Amino acid sequence: MATPEGFAEFVVARQAALLRTAYLLTGHAQDAEDLVQATLVKAVPHWRRIRDDPEAYVRRTMVHENVTRWRRRRWREQAADVLPEPLADAPDQDDLLAVRAALATLAPRQRAVLVLRYYEGLSEAEIAATLGIRPGTVKSQTRDALARLRQALPVDDGAAEGAGSLTR
Repeated sequence: MATPEGFAEFVVARQAALLRTAYLLTGHAQDAEDLVQATLVKAVPHWRRIRDDPEAYVRRTMVHENVTRWRRRRWREQAADVLPEPLADAPDQDDLLAVRAALATLAPRQRAVLVLRYYEGLSEAEIAATLGIRPGTVKSQTRDALARLRQALPVDDGAAEGAGSLTR
């Protein structure tokens, strides 16, 4: 089956951004690649309808697919005490691991709202349209997710200034 006109160009142009977003949603590089692939497979049959502005459709599909995959797998996965591979050299690995662990405790929709808001830079209205929810739900999901992160990641006075963008 041939790909629709313009689809390949969209994939080439947006692949890196889609992978970054998928990684933030899943927390794992391999899962992110699988998520992007599954999302793009679902976008192909609808390409004629969405080709003028595919970004919102692809984001929504990615979030929904991630929630579906999480629901299917959550009872099968076991947390490991030791990571299978060492982390890349990061300035502060303890903080990185703490943030990853805290993000992993969030429900998929809460995580999606934070990724779309603070990483993708979408407005509340754009997030609501992408996820198919009301703007008020976006606000409450953001508030609840940030409250859970604050509990999991207490910030000392010196670091509080640098964390301002995440807590506003």
